[in-house]
Amino acid sequence: MRVKRGVATHHKHNKIRKATRGYSHPNRVSVKRGKQAITRSLQHATVDRKNRKRTFRQLWNARINAGARLNNTTYSRLIAGLKHANITLNRKILAELAVNEPKAFTEVVKVASEKK
Repeated sequence: MRVKRGVATHHKHNKIRKATRGYSHPNRVSVKRGKQAITRSLQHATVDRKNRKRTFRQLWNARINAGARLNNTTYSRLIAGLKHANITLNRKILAELAVNEPKAFTEVVKVASEKK
């Protein structure tokens, strides 16, 4: 018996068209170009998730360094002092302290510089 696959194909095509909503005209209309655009966009999304982590770490380091320099030390000396003092605050929390709680950050810097 012959099986006609038009319904399944239309469903797949509509799925691609729905995923390409907001894309430029050829990528939205053509199923072949739309598939390629979706594949490429998913690849970029994966790379950009990694880049976002990298970018935030750079931002945190810059904020920690700025806070450290206000307390007459540098980023590298502060991190070395924290490791030497066995203080396990991550960079995200240190950056938050440097920006929002300068007094608490100053205390952390004092403890880190004492343990040299």
